[in-house]
Amino acid sequence: MSKSDHLLKDFQLRSTPGRQEVLEIFLKSNHALSHGDIERNMPDDFDRVTLYRTLKTFLDKGLVHKVLDDEGGLKYALCNHNCNAAGHDHNHVHFKCTVCGQTSCLDIEIPGIKLPKGYKLVESNLLIQGTCLNCD
Repeated sequence: MSKSDHLLKDFQLRSTPGRQEVLEIFLKSNHALSHGDIERNMPDDFDRVTLYRTLKTFLDKGLVHKVLDDEGGLKYALCNHNCNAAGHDHNHVHFKCTVCGQTSCLDIEIPGIKLPKGYKLVESNLLIQGTCLNCD
């Protein structure tokens, strides 16, 4: 059984060729991927709507998480923590290289933020920009 099959099973997802293909793209990448990045690596006959549905399913099940981009875009990265359909159990820093444009998850926890009375924290995002190891 392949790693993608194991992950799909662990997250109680049916293994389909499309899900396996998308998951393999994530497993081969060491950085966050946009919808366009994934689409460019898919077979030409792969349906765009199926890709949207697959990403939404992966997000809802806790297999991937959103990575906000400084340009207003959205990227996705595999979750490496105890995430599931009930929620994402991590709060880490993202790093975007200003040279190559790749965004990576760093194993650095975002410090606790105390909000003013009446505000409720749902999600935190911290994007640090600089030069990555490959471009330095």
